[in-house]
Amino acid sequence: MFDELFGPEAAARDGAEILAALKAAARERILIIDGAMGTEIQGLGFDEGHFRGERFAGCACHQQGNNDLLILSQPQAVEDIHYRYAKAGADIIETNTFSSTRIAQADYQMENAVYDLNRDGARL
Repeated sequence: MFDELFGPEAAARDGAEILAALKAAARERILIIDGAMGTEIQGLGFDEGHFRGERFAGCACHQQGNNDLLILSQPQAVEDIHYRYAKAGADIIETNTFSSTRIAQADYQMENAVYDLNRDGARL
């Protein structure tokens, strides 16, 4: 999906190369960052089952509203949002990890998922 926008070689770039490209672009123009993930996620109309997915179907605590959990339960939906922002012209795409901390995930009894949320969120 992102190959269409950035070319297949984009995935092979390392952090130093990406940083240099961003600095060069910032010298030439104002850079655009993506928009609100939460608003886009709410627009999907997901219910409890979507948030849980297969992996978290048996969790005792409610998960609806745990937007970060969608990284693991609905990764394609999160990637699609990132893609739409990139297609709209965003130069910088943030991760969907705003609440991917042990403290925030404790509200959903998902503290043990924090590592996976951050790792997979960065990969998306």
